[in-house]
Amino acid sequence: MKLYVYCLVEGGVGLPRDVQGVGGATVRLLSGETLSLLVSDFALDAVPVSRENVLQHAAVVQSVLASTTPLPFRFGTLVTEQQLRSYVDAKYEALKAKLEQVSGCVEMSVKIILDREWIEEPATNIGHEKPGTAFLSEKRRELLGGEARLEEAKRVAEWLEGQMREVVREIQISKNPTDKLILATAHLVERDRLKYYRTLINEARQQRPELHFLVSGPWAPYSFANIDLEFKTQFGVS
Repeated sequence: MKLYVYCLVEGGVGLPRDVQGVGGATVRLLSGETLSLLVSDFALDAVPVSRENVLQHAAVVQSVLASTTPLPFRFGTLVTEQQLRSYVDAKYEALKAKLEQVSGCVEMSVKIILDREWIEEPATNIGHEKPGTAFLSEKRRELLGGEARLEEAKRVAEWLEGQMREVVREIQISKNPTDKLILATAHLVERDRLKYYRTLINEARQQRPELHFLVSGPWAPYSFANIDLEFKTQFGVS
């Protein structure tokens, strides 16, 4: 029997009642002196990727967010109890430091959509160019459009960072824009500053009405956990 691992928390944190894990399993605390883990028993060798299982994983992590800041493990983490304890012992100082780094914080997610065309030069002579020339012209226009998206993403990221720097402890940014999604960013925010954070987001919205903000949270700090179990190299577990 293996353990399914949800998150790491400070020792002494209580487990909420009636929390169901992946596959409807009972969630329990695997306690240590200063660090504990939320786990459940799992009989299979791999966890099926399904909407239900992903939501159950997230629900377990979210269930302790009201009382502490957990370090979430990746979905589908399976390991024996001995391997898990060995991992925590080997990585104890790094895990404790990471937990202290996010302590008292939550993650807020911000996605920004800009609904505009990114083609920098007009399509001309369509229907009059030779097939090879038309293909190269279209590729050039796509390339210019992609460069324009990246430049705009960079400008928006720098602007938003300047707006939120006062209230955000850490920022993770994805600047790989699609046709409309120009920026996706995660903010690590202290719990007692969430109200001020939302005020600054609303002010940013008013400053840039051409940008559409999609804000969600608070969540556990998935983007800031950076837990790499390294089970394949350390323990031979897939």
